Amino acid sequence: MALSIINIHVNVNGTSTRFFDVLAADLTVADGTTIPATAFLNDSGTAATAFPVVTHGYYNFYINGVMQEGGSYTISATELTFNGVTGTISAGTPLVVEAVELVTQT
Repeated sequence: MALSIINIHVNVNGTSTRFFDVLAADLTVADGTTIPATAFLNDSGTAATAFPVVTHGYYNFYINGVMQEGGSYTISATELTFNGVTGTISAGTPLVVEAVELVTQT
């Protein structure tokens, strides 16, 4: 059997959208605590109406610039929900949600 080489080219393009919130007051976090998407500003500095629904990609969530573990939160179009974590996030702390959508092209 002869060796044949198959050359496959796949390009992956990504888009990233970020949303920002600086807490105005202390936030006590328990399992199920939510923050509405409307509490965030988008990259343009205007109030967000919703988070994008990511079907082929992922979300990142940062508290004070530190990426959080993927299982500690979930994101839907309408809100960010904390999962299985407790504590207090101090007023003035920046929160960032990043939605990354990946698209492949052959």
